[in-house]
Amino acid sequence: MAVKHNVLLVCGSGASSGFMAANIRKAAKKRNLDITVNARSEATVEDYVDEIDALMIGPHLQSIKGDMEEICDGHDIKVMVCDRTAYAHLDGDKALDQILAAFGE
Repeated sequence: MAVKHNVLLVCGSGASSGFMAANIRKAAKKRNLDITVNARSEATVEDYVDEIDALMIGPHLQSIKGDMEEICDGHDIKVMVCDRTAYAHLDGDKALDQILAAFGE
C-alpha cells in the first residue's frame, strides 16, 4: 500500500465537496490506496493544517488559492485547485489522479 495521505477538500459550504470527497474515497479504495478525504468549508482550513498533507480547493474558489497557501505556509501541505471537469462530474478517479500527481505518485 502506498504512503497514507490525508486530504482536505474545501468548497464554500462543504456540501458539494462532500459528494466529491466520497467519490475520491471510493476511487482510492478501488485502487487499494490509503487516503483519507474530508470535505469542509474553506473557513475551517486553519483548524486542519496540522492533520493534512494535501488541500484541494473546489474550482469555484480558485481565487482564494493564495490565501489558502498562506494559511498552509510552514506546513508540508500540497495546495491545489481541483480540476474543473472532475469536480463538475464528481469524478473521483480524476481528482485522485490529481492528488497523487501532486505527490509525484
